[in-house]
Amino acid sequence: MDKIITRKIKENLRETLVQAAFKSRDEGLLPLAELPEILLEVPKDKNNGNFATNLAMVLTKTVKKPPREIAQVIADHLPANPFIAEVKVAGAGFINFYLSKEWLVEVLKSIMDARDGFGDNQDLNGLKIQLEFVSANPVGPMNVVNARAAALGDTLGRLFTACGAQVQREYYVNDYGVQVWTLGRSIDARYRELLGQPVEFPEDGYRGQYLYDIARQLINDQKDDYLKFTEEERIQKFRDLGYQQILASQQTDLANYGVNYDCWFSERSLHQDGSVTQTLNDLKRKNLTYEQEGALWLRTTDYGDDKDRVLQTADGRTTYFISDIAYHIDKFQRGFNLVIDIWGPDHHGYIPRMKAAMAAVGIDPGRLEVLIAQQINLLKDGQPFKMSKRRGEFITMNDLLEEVGNDAARWFFLMRSPDSHLDFDLDLAKSQTNENPVFYVQYAYARICSIFRQANSEQLEFICDAAMAGNWDSEEEAILEKAALFPELIIEAAKRREPHRLTGYLLELAALFHSYYNRRRFISDEMEITRARLAMARGLGYLFKHGLELLGVSAPERM
Repeated sequence: MDKIITRKIKENLRETLVQAAFKSRDEGLLPLAELPEILLEVPKDKNNGNFATNLAMVLTKTVKKPPREIAQVIADHLPANPFIAEVKVAGAGFINFYLSKEWLVEVLKSIMDARDGFGDNQDLNGLKIQLEFVSANPVGPMNVVNARAAALGDTLGRLFTACGAQVQREYYVNDYGVQVWTLGRSIDARYRELLGQPVEFPEDGYRGQYLYDIARQLINDQKDDYLKFTEEERIQKFRDLGYQQILASQQTDLANYGVNYDCWFSERSLHQDGSVTQTLNDLKRKNLTYEQEGALWLRTTDYGDDKDRVLQTADGRTTYFISDIAYHIDKFQRGFNLVIDIWGPDHHGYIPRMKAAMAAVGIDPGRLEVLIAQQINLLKDGQPFKMSKRRGEFITMNDLLEEVGNDAARWFFLMRSPDSHLDFDLDLAKSQTNENPVFYVQYAYARICSIFRQANSEQLEFICDAAMAGNWDSEEEAILEKAALFPELIIEAAKRREPHRLTGYLLELAALFHSYYNRRRFISDEMEITRARLAMARGLGYLFKHGLELLGVSAPERM
């Protein structure tokens, strides 16, 4: 018998069903030309087996027979399969599969072979993905939505890599345009204010405390030397010094959060190397633009947008939109098959225009995906909470991480779908109790580590074979059946862009383990039972560690 990779169990069952259906056809029992897609689901009720299919119900229109009759014909013609212990026809015509303990042995063997790489696969092999996320303007500290986007983007990158894709993480530095010029003006005002000069602070200026910090550093370094420059020269210098200092701080904060980028791409470079001008000229040459009231517009309505968009204003200034078009063209010219952007909650309306622009320049808009990291509500004592804001008029990412730590922050950001609003309970995130989901999962791993600190070498001489399965009862089988779903879970989380599937799965597995641990002894005088339980624990340890690693959450061996 060839060894089967655990996540392929569904493919194994599908092939068995295909063979049965066509054998039934060849015997004249089922008039089939071809088969539809065969769906296999895990029944909610354990009494309905490990997997179930509605194939017979789907075939009833084609075959012109009752679904239960079709199901029974297929079930009667299933070829021998060592992983199938029993098959039942149930309900309206479901075919339910009950898998053998031999399958669970293969599950554990697969985990032992792969160790904490269990579940990694090549489903996305050959796909070159660019992930661009956070990309906060370098004019101030990052906020909690940026922290959510960082956790989402970094974890998706880990999932894609685990599935065999080539991934590049990129941060788009908005270092050109009005916002960084406003930063320079704001620093200039604080610089002169600290030097005792009369100042009228810009109405649209940035007012955070961090600007005083930057201005004080400038005075410490150069005293009042910058006053010898003209106002425009001074603002330009402060713009560059300010955004570079803030960007460096953002880079440090992200690295401390466990998020590292392969590329920091400068918006200014698109203007300096002529990319923006070239893109503008190309759009004109292709007759995709028109002038109205002195401004230049792109005909995005021809490509599904609700209205046309301005590329260049009447006074000759280019807009952010044309910069973004040039930037995305550059991305695809670098050879990425798929570009995924993660934007903030106020960018929903920007998605159709960006996809329309890609279609206009001849790039399949389906190759650009945009995910939205939704808003976050911080709660304390069940009420909206505003933490001390030392560095500005909003709660910074750093404030939150100092409050709850990286592990809790990442877990809580990832435990809900990214496009849903999130209530972040600070008290729960800081608690060291089983009510805290990240603590609960980490504690499961720590408990497993403690078991192996107690085991002796003889007890650890276990071999995963059919004999071991004889020492597993229904509760242990349920835990291993749950473990068997981990590889497919990784695939689903990656393909659906839903890391919350992984947090939910690990929480369910931890609940099974803790319940078992609290009522059983892993180490006893019964050597074979001890070895069987230690083998299961070893496999679970690998799985918990890898699952936490994919989330960017630590796996402490002691708690």
